[in-house]
Amino acid sequence: MDTKIRHTGRLRQTFVYLGKLFRMFIFRNDWKVMPMAAFISGLVSFVVGKKMNVSMEGTLRGAFAFSCICIWNGFFNSIQVICRERPIIKREHRGGLHMTSYVFAHMLYQAFLCSCQAAITILIMMVAKVKMPTVGYVFHPMADLFLTMFLITYAADMIALFISALVKNTTTAMTVVPFLLIFQLIFSGGFFSLTGNAYKMSYLTVSKWGLTALCAQGEYNSLPMTSLWTSMSKMRSLEIEGEKPVDEMLDFITASKRKNELMLQCGSNNQDKRYESSTANVLQCWRNLGLFIAGFALLSVILLEFIDLDRR
Repeated sequence: MDTKIRHTGRLRQTFVYLGKLFRMFIFRNDWKVMPMAAFISGLVSFVVGKKMNVSMEGTLRGAFAFSCICIWNGFFNSIQVICRERPIIKREHRGGLHMTSYVFAHMLYQAFLCSCQAAITILIMMVAKVKMPTVGYVFHPMADLFLTMFLITYAADMIALFISALVKNTTTAMTVVPFLLIFQLIFSGGFFSLTGNAYKMSYLTVSKWGLTALCAQGEYNSLPMTSLWTSMSKMRSLEIEGEKPVDEMLDFITASKRKNELMLQCGSNNQDKRYESSTANVLQCWRNLGLFIAGFALLSVILLEFIDLDRR
């Protein structure tokens, strides 16, 4: 769609392109990202949601899974939006298109998509009876959760927008996505023990800050750790010299009603400073996600300013 823009200002161009994007949302079925977000959220809620914000292990798994959902949504929102219309952008840039207006229009539109997806994910979590955070460290607990999921999705979205501005076609863009996802998963710091330079690289991932914020909001360090009790339960009937010491220990703990006390003590001994439940920690995560958003949006503008020199 070739837009007449030669003598219009940046604000006018922004709204022209924003209108175009919303028409595409309606008439080119871009709205399909919404039911996809609901479907994926439902699957994850069914698999890991019951233990999220209930135990340390469940919270870590849940935070990892839901941050991955947000990143997945963000990547696929915008990974093709620029490269699929690259020839049109070149032509309109020569006719007077301001790249700041073009990218800002995409930012507004993608913010709309990301906010809808974050709201849908939270709604599905509530329907699936996932335990919600009960403490608000900046605003209301639900508002904090929404902002975290929105920022994770939007930060991933801006990374994908940058990739879409960098590559020449949709095939290349879709080829890059799996590598982006793998990088985010490996260096999130949630499941793989990272040390040295590998740990430093985790600071360059959206997943680290998203997972950290979700764990902090879920009060990770105040929750019980259930893995020790689960492991001991699997050792029932273990005989040592004709005796069953594990059975005796478990029976004693159960009879004295100290099971919860034991799991809470295990949790207390395995607290992680990264997941400290505090306003400062949540705000730090939000700030870093905001830096991803601003930084990759700026890089997209810079790349597109030189689009006329691209001979691909």
